[in-house]
Amino acid sequence: MAQGIPGTRGIDHVGFTVPNLDEAERFLVDVLGAEPIYTLGSKQSDDDWMAVHIGVDPRTVIREIRFYRLGNGSNLEVFQYEPGGSDIPQRPQPRNGDIGGHHLAIYVDDMDAAISHLEAHQVEILGEPTASAGAALGQRWLYFRSPWGMQFELVSFPGGKAYEVDAERKLWHPGKSSD
Repeated sequence: MAQGIPGTRGIDHVGFTVPNLDEAERFLVDVLGAEPIYTLGSKQSDDDWMAVHIGVDPRTVIREIRFYRLGNGSNLEVFQYEPGGSDIPQRPQPRNGDIGGHHLAIYVDDMDAAISHLEAHQVEILGEPTASAGAALGQRWLYFRSPWGMQFELVSFPGGKAYEVDAERKLWHPGKSSD
């Protein structure tokens, strides 16, 4: 008996909402190196379409959606919403430990060069690079924040991770074609 959604190939994109698309694009393109691909215009409805299909207040307006490609990995779908009515404010950015908290991890070949790049762009860096242990031995990682407060992570393990030595199946690696 097959498990999971039939025909699944992998993650096509990660979608997230930003307060200002132009600011986000500057960060995504100039700092992260994402490539703008295409844009979709405004979306709103006079009925409950937004609530039924997207799970937001029916009066919410999508101002614009922009799509980006980031290296050899998932695409990014970036939204700018206008809340549905003045009595319904947008919630703040969740922290990693909150329900719905998240971060986007970007694999880099050279952690030190990547950190220097972030510093040159005056990106807020959280702490120092951390060397993983146990099954992830061989990996270094570091969190940083976008201008709107979303957390990202640099991760690097050019020599592989400890678990890979005798693993029958390995995690997908953006620097390799497939395993």
